[in-house]
Amino acid sequence: MDKFEGYVFAALCSTNFLVSCLIFSKVTREQREPYMDEIFHIPQAQKYCQGKFSEWDPMITTPPGLYLASVGVIKPVVWLADLTGNVVCSTAMLRFINLLFNCGNLYLIYLLLCKLHPREKTRTASRRILSALSLSIFPVLYFFNFLYYTDAGSTFFILFAYLMTLYGCHKAAALLGVCSVLFRQTNIIWLAFCAGTLVAAKMDEAWRVEHTKKKEEKSPPSQVPLSFGGVKKVLLFSVEFFTSPGHVKAVLLAAWPYAAVAGGFLAFIVWNDGIVVGDRTSHEACLNFPQIFYFFCFSLFLSFPVSVCYQRVIRFLQALRKQPVLFLLLTVVSLLLVWKFTYIHKYLLADNRHYPFYVWKNLFRRHEVIRFLLIPAYIFAGWNFLDSFRSRSLFWTLAFLSCLLASTIPQKLLEFRYFIVPYLMYRLHMPLPSLPRLVVEFLLYAAVNAATIYVFIAKTFRWPNSADTQRFMW
Repeated sequence: MDKFEGYVFAALCSTNFLVSCLIFSKVTREQREPYMDEIFHIPQAQKYCQGKFSEWDPMITTPPGLYLASVGVIKPVVWLADLTGNVVCSTAMLRFINLLFNCGNLYLIYLLLCKLHPREKTRTASRRILSALSLSIFPVLYFFNFLYYTDAGSTFFILFAYLMTLYGCHKAAALLGVCSVLFRQTNIIWLAFCAGTLVAAKMDEAWRVEHTKKKEEKSPPSQVPLSFGGVKKVLLFSVEFFTSPGHVKAVLLAAWPYAAVAGGFLAFIVWNDGIVVGDRTSHEACLNFPQIFYFFCFSLFLSFPVSVCYQRVIRFLQALRKQPVLFLLLTVVSLLLVWKFTYIHKYLLADNRHYPFYVWKNLFRRHEVIRFLLIPAYIFAGWNFLDSFRSRSLFWTLAFLSCLLASTIPQKLLEFRYFIVPYLMYRLHMPLPSLPRLVVEFLLYAAVNAATIYVFIAKTFRWPNSADTQRFMW
């Protein structure tokens, strides 16, 4: 970044941190005791602060990355400041770790935007900065900066790993991927996406070479027509690529650090007899295909200011007219998936502290037919999502979609926190929107954050059989 842009970005980071600290102070004063999942995370982190690394709460289902990172930050501060007593590894101090991750996420998002949109580097400083700010206050992620959850740190390390992948530092990316998996096991999927971008780049290169040899037009695979002939052409090329020793060798030479991490993760699964650590009864995998539909609608709502426009709606209507059979087939398949593969987690029906509870109660549970009537919305949301990647190659898009499906469909619980990383990846790879659209996006995110934080602080309630104060949250 040039000097002026550097000053602006530094001022923005400082302002963001100051505002976040003020909100953090208010949230912590109102909710001093651990809340929700914090009742498991905070005591576990405090045990680590005391050096009791062998003690483990069996209700915790994620690895100890958050606790290790917290101890790694807090212990040097305690030693330098000569702190003692209850302040060491207190609830407030542990929560503050996520504010540091929030600052890191803002910086990483900005660097990713610069790397992913290099041709726009010299003339879009304001759009890059505002995009980074908007994504750093992405509502679901930003809310959990003020509680002791794994989301901020998990996002930080997977974004860092992807940035290193883009810079060609694959060993560093693999190591950062290990750190991200220590925060949340499903991050192995997004580390696979980092490796998948390498494979996609090799396939794009091989595609161009093959078409040059045949003296054909060097059209990128993203422009292959969506037809039986186009699909057949891509499938034949993919089979040929992965059965070619030369291509396989080139892929392995580039992606071996990721393969090593994948091998270690498989060994962990065998040793642990599964992916989940601790309590597994509430985290059973299933083929919950409608989860991808929920994600598309979630993405449509939160990206509406920057992804939906008049021209895109016209293109959708034209696609409906040109390919009615394809959309009819998609509708039929969607009907079958919603009918046969909708799973409802017990938490979604019982825990009225989370917003998904009210989405399900006030929308899906009103009538059995509602979930089928929403299919046209699912199709438009999915089409809008994919249309944002028109400038990306087909092989990159396939790698991204494979990871998206793997990260959403096995989840039985509808939980918006699981959509944070895939949404950020989607938004980062969109073409940079215009400044007015970014302003609207920022205002939308700021309004949602203000509303959710206000509701969390001010709109408390109690359960009939409990004296504890309950709060609404994502």
